[in-house]
Amino acid sequence: MNKAVFLDRDGTINIDKAYLSKVEDFKHIPGAIEGLKMLQDAGYLLIVITNQSGIARGYYSEEDFLKLNNWMLSDLKKKGIKIAKVYYCPHHPNGKIEKYKMDCNCRKPKLGMYEEAIEDFDIDLSQSFAIGDKIRDVAICEKTSCRGYLISNLEKSEVIEDVKKSLYHNVRYSADLNEAAKEIVYFIGGK
Repeated sequence: MNKAVFLDRDGTINIDKAYLSKVEDFKHIPGAIEGLKMLQDAGYLLIVITNQSGIARGYYSEEDFLKLNNWMLSDLKKKGIKIAKVYYCPHHPNGKIEKYKMDCNCRKPKLGMYEEAIEDFDIDLSQSFAIGDKIRDVAICEKTSCRGYLISNLEKSEVIEDVKKSLYHNVRYSADLNEAAKEIVYFIGGK
C-alpha cells in the first residue's frame, strides 16, 4: 500500500483567485514548492483533489481548466515535483451549464474523488494526510484514519476556530503547506 497527501489546489498550492482559469493568473503560494518537494522526498504520493465549480457556473470551460492543469503539472515537473494525479469536480447543483448541474458524489466535502484516488493508488489512509484551506478539504479525516491540516494564508484565527468547531479529531492547524509538510515529515513520520 502507498501513503499519500491529498492536496487542495486553490489556496493551498496556489494563491486563491476566485475561479482561477488562466495560466497568467496562477501564482504559487510562497513555500508551497518546498513543501511539496519535502513530502515527495519522504515518499508520499502527491494527489490533488479540487472542486472546480467555475465549470458548472459557466465562468470557464472544462478545456480551460485542463489547459491550466496541464500547465501546472508541467511547471511542477520542471521544479522536480510529480503530481500522481489531479482529481477534479466540475459540478455544482446550482450550475448554469446543464451538463454539470448536479448534486454529485465527487464535490467536496463528499468523498467520491478521494475514494477514486484510494482505489487507483492503493492508498493506506492511516499513513496519509489531507491538506487544504477549507474544512471541506479535510472531509476525509472525519470518518477515516487519514489525518489532516487546515491551513490559512490569511486569517489564522478563523481557521483555528474552524478546526476547534469541527468534529474532526485528527485535523490540526498549520500556517501553510510548507509548515504542514515540515510537521508531517520531521515530527510525524518521514525522517
